[in-house]
Amino acid sequence: MKALEKIFGRTAQMVVLENLIRHKNETTYLSGIAEETGLSHSSVARVIDPLLKEDIVIEERMGKQIRTFKLNMDHEVTKLILIFHTRLYEILP
Repeated sequence: MKALEKIFGRTAQMVVLENLIRHKNETTYLSGIAEETGLSHSSVARVIDPLLKEDIVIEERMGKQIRTFKLNMDHEVTKLILIFHTRLYEILP
């Protein structure tokens, strides 16, 4: 069980956030997140929207249908989440 799941439970949004944190310096696709997490494409699309609205995640479009995502490493909330995540893993291995 991941450290975030120990505290907040296993929700689709926590699973997606954990995946994005693990790949924090990479750009990914909805289908890539879905494949890595075992969640459906529609579940990933649904739970990533709040992260987009809060600017924690940045979306870039490639063409008309392809959407890519990455953590917004310049956003203060993202920085705080990453600090919390790092410290949590230090305390809860």
